[in-house]
Parts: sequence; C-alpha cells; structure tokens
Amino acid sequence: MTDQPQAIRYLALGDSYTIGESVPEAGRWPMQLAAALRREGIALADPRIVATTGWTTDELDAAIDAAEPLGDYGFVSLLIGVNNQYRGRGVGEYRDQFAALLRRAIGFAGGRSDRVLVLSIPDWGVTRFGRDSGRDLARISRELDEYNAAARDICAEQDVAFVDIAPVSRERGADDAMQADDGLHPSAALYAEWTRLALPVARGLLAR
Repeated sequence: MTDQPQAIRYLALGDSYTIGESVPEAGRWPMQLAAALRREGIALADPRIVATTGWTTDELDAAIDAAEPLGDYGFVSLLIGVNNQYRGRGVGEYRDQFAALLRRAIGFAGGRSDRVLVLSIPDWGVTRFGRDSGRDLARISRELDEYNAAARDICAEQDVAFVDIAPVSRERGADDAMQADDGLHPSAALYAEWTRLALPVARGLLAR
C-alpha cells in the first residue's frame, strides 16, 4: 500500500467493477490507475475503496453514510449503475440518484469538481454470462446507453470528467481473456484497457 505523507489521497466509489470482483487486488482498475500515475511521477496513494458487488446507486449512498466520516481526498472516482439496470430500474431514478452521488463525490474532493472522475457503465450483455442469461441483449445495450447518456449529461453540468469505457468493453468484452473466471466481470486485462483510457484524463486533472 502506497500512502506516504505527500501522496494524494484517492477515494474510489462504486460496485463490482470498482472492487474488481474475481480479480486480484492489483488488477482492479483503480489500483492500476494509481500505479500508472505513480510511474509518471504523480504521487497518488492506492485508493480507499467503498464498493461491493451488487450495489445499486441507493445502496452505495447508504454505504457511504455507514462509512462516514471518510474525510477529504485529492481525487475521487465514481462508477455505478449497472445493478440498477440489471434490476429493471428506470433511467429517471438513476439520473436523480447518480446526481446525488456525484455531488457527494465532489464534496469528498473538497468541492473540486475538477478532481472527480466518472467512468461509464460497461455492457454486461456481451459477456458469456450475458449471452447465456436469456435476456434481450439489444435491450440491455439500449438501456445502458440511456444510463450512460444521463451520467454524461450530469457530469457535463457539474464540470466533472467522464470517461466512456463502454465502447472498448463492447469491442473486447466477449473475449475470454477479457472476462474473469465467472464469465461476467472484467479480467485484469480489460481493466487495463479502462486504465489506458482513464490515465490521460486523470493525469490532466491531477496536474492542475
């Protein structure tokens, strides 16, 4: 764990995609991102992760309440919403709850929206689990596009950086090498692709 006095504190909020279900700790994308930034000379600590597989937006919000006081951070990431879609919740509810979570994330970053990074939701329908689920894969894709469009709009309103990892997840997520052993969650290799996309954005935010 790299958390020296001069290191920038990092809070990662989310669900299974942030906790890295079925991958080693070092393979989680927030861990990969922190390590990549340190290699570039940016002293970012390994993240404090508040995330659990299966969490929806309201469950993450409640977990943040339970974890308080979390303190202040120099960098905060947020990736949430896939379980809302999986459970059939509407995009309107997601929009409201995501906006509230984003406000909390900005608060943890000391009110600095330019120190918050949001990643889009990947399309789980392309995975082996998704293909075997019997669900309408086109509908999954359409609904996740709606969720991500809502999140992108809210981020734009709040001047928060938004990194769209959905396209690379759709392009490569069906490959066995890009899936964890459970056939649903990303492998460390796919998280590395997310990190590749997030890295220049995070670098720009932390250089300010």
